[in-house]
Amino acid sequence: MSALATSVEPAAFSVRRTRTSLAWLRERGMGASILVAAISTVFGVVLIATTDFLAAMLRADPYIGDSGTLAFVLGFLTLLLVALAVYVAGIVTANTFATVVAGRARQIALLRLIGASARSQRARVATQGLVVGIVGAVAGTVLGIVVSAAGAQIAIVRLGLDAVHVAPVTVSMLLPGLIVALTTWLSAWIGSRRVLEVTPLQAVSGSVPLAADEVAARRGRHVVAGILFALGAVALAAGILLGLVSPLGVVVAFFGGVLSFTGITMAAPLVMPPALRLVGRAFGRSAPARLAVQNAYRNPERAARTSIGIVIGVTLVTMFAVAIESVKAVLTANAGGTLEPELASIMDTFAAIMMGLVAISAVIAGVGLVNLLTLGIIQRTRELGLLRALGVSIAQIRRMVLLEAVHVTVTSTLLGVLLGIAYGWAGAQSLLGSVPTSPDGLLRAGIVWPAVPLGPLVVIIAATAVLTVVASVTPTRLATRVAPVAALSE
Repeated sequence: MSALATSVEPAAFSVRRTRTSLAWLRERGMGASILVAAISTVFGVVLIATTDFLAAMLRADPYIGDSGTLAFVLGFLTLLLVALAVYVAGIVTANTFATVVAGRARQIALLRLIGASARSQRARVATQGLVVGIVGAVAGTVLGIVVSAAGAQIAIVRLGLDAVHVAPVTVSMLLPGLIVALTTWLSAWIGSRRVLEVTPLQAVSGSVPLAADEVAARRGRHVVAGILFALGAVALAAGILLGLVSPLGVVVAFFGGVLSFTGITMAAPLVMPPALRLVGRAFGRSAPARLAVQNAYRNPERAARTSIGIVIGVTLVTMFAVAIESVKAVLTANAGGTLEPELASIMDTFAAIMMGLVAISAVIAGVGLVNLLTLGIIQRTRELGLLRALGVSIAQIRRMVLLEAVHVTVTSTLLGVLLGIAYGWAGAQSLLGSVPTSPDGLLRAGIVWPAVPLGPLVVIIAATAVLTVVASVTPTRLATRVAPVAALSE
């Protein structure tokens, strides 16, 4: 009996230790990060499966057969869309872990005080990011394979494609999960860089967010952001000029857009607070409105992390909408002012599919907004308790949090629409500058004016309104539950 007890005790201790070591998964922010990784993986798996299915359809078609050009176009679009989703997910994950680290600053400082090194603490956060990425990637891969297999069978039955045969699982379907897991780990590593700045002194003084002047003093990061933006701008200009003689200018412009937009996202702590303050003037001079605006400017990093995801999502959707509409306008001019109904239908269908696919990136950004707003409220418990102690009512707290969500989404949407129009025009110009715009083919497009579709813009505004309401529900509920005495005692 004693031998049995002896063998059971280590096993029970091991189970308890495992549960304790994974307790951080229940923290705020981790569930949303897993969801982001899962959505990105599902998106990648479904896209790859769809590409394989379309390729099988082409091979089964006696008139098209093995078309290398169509296969290349399908593969390029798949790679582009998966890369966009992973890019957005990486930024959202990095911002989430940066916010989590900011909330753990005092805990990390206590560990530093008793001898733990900053590098070991950062490695611990990065390991947590790897675990989150693996969990999300595995769940997303399984779900993506199931959805893809079901969709393929439905398409075969509904469309009568008995000659089309596709494997339910391929090696390429495992690649999105691997990429997402590694990207999440890298994003957690990047987001945890502030661990290196936490000092043991903060264990007794409490964690203090970086002020605007401290953010402005980060010259190294801003120099890199400026260099990336400058290189991207030069590449964009080169792509636009090359587009006047060849459609290959869009390739150069694509890399220019990636570089310049990466520079903008890196410089977000400098770019977003002034934009938030400018838009905040329209919210009035009431105490909740002024507090909501000041919350954004007092902590530039948190404001940038919260808003940049929405900027990315809106920019992507607007960019594709403007580019596709501009292509349609040039083709209409080339056809003599009236586009053939069949071609117009194909263009509209392609535009709808592309917008739906790109919208996945916007959904990922929306999850990030909800998550970061919630984390921001949790990390401001003492501040909210002090406001309650000073006489601010629950209704005023609720209005402040709602206005903060409205403030972030409105500013992000406006900036995203402007950037989307600019990037959409650059893409259309670099692709269509050498395309004939007259039926006889003598006149080339030259300068292509951006065609801004009203339908997608209305959808963006409506989606922003819905997102604002959804994003403010959980933070508002958490903020109104704060008891003044309990908050001030933390």
